[in-house]
Amino acid sequence: MTKYRIVLSLVVLLLSAQLLGAQGALAKPKLHLQVDPTRSGAEILLNGNFHTVEGSFAMKRGGIDYEPATGKASGEIVFDATSGKTGSDARDKKMHKDVIESGRFPEISFRPDRADGTLAESGDSTLQVHGIFSIHGADHEITIPVTVHIEGHDWGAKADFQVPYAKWGMKNPSVLFLRVANMVDVKFHAAGSTQ
Repeated sequence: MTKYRIVLSLVVLLLSAQLLGAQGALAKPKLHLQVDPTRSGAEILLNGNFHTVEGSFAMKRGGIDYEPATGKASGEIVFDATSGKTGSDARDKKMHKDVIESGRFPEISFRPDRADGTLAESGDSTLQVHGIFSIHGADHEITIPVTVHIEGHDWGAKADFQVPYAKWGMKNPSVLFLRVANMVDVKFHAAGSTQ
């Protein structure tokens, strides 16, 4: 009986070691995506009845931690709200003073908490990134489809989404016959290095 217990114990130990080794091989390490603000930013497009307003915002800072095995994400991407420009000084002054109130709320940020989908070790992947978008002093839960490209230690990401700024408590700048939409289209791009 003792002999069988010893053999059984050895078999259990070997199977456990193999199982732990397999789990270790399958587990992917946490990935840190450091953002390079000089290679990142956002463009905006606001449709109107007589014109379309185009503009841009500069990125201030950012870094994302992502666990491919679980989809968990953390970190923050921060834009400089005061950097917003549309090509017209008068329009920019109105946007900063009356719409986004960048003097009171100088940052726009996105804090991811998870990403659904599979991130390829190289090449393109599309992930559904969920998190909190903060603008004008308020937090809003959103999910954004993000295309990620990884090549070596470099990465890039692009996303197109809409911000319902009027619904989120910001003033619509329409006047008299010049009407603009209650939603602004955002084209986000970022790049940096992986660690």
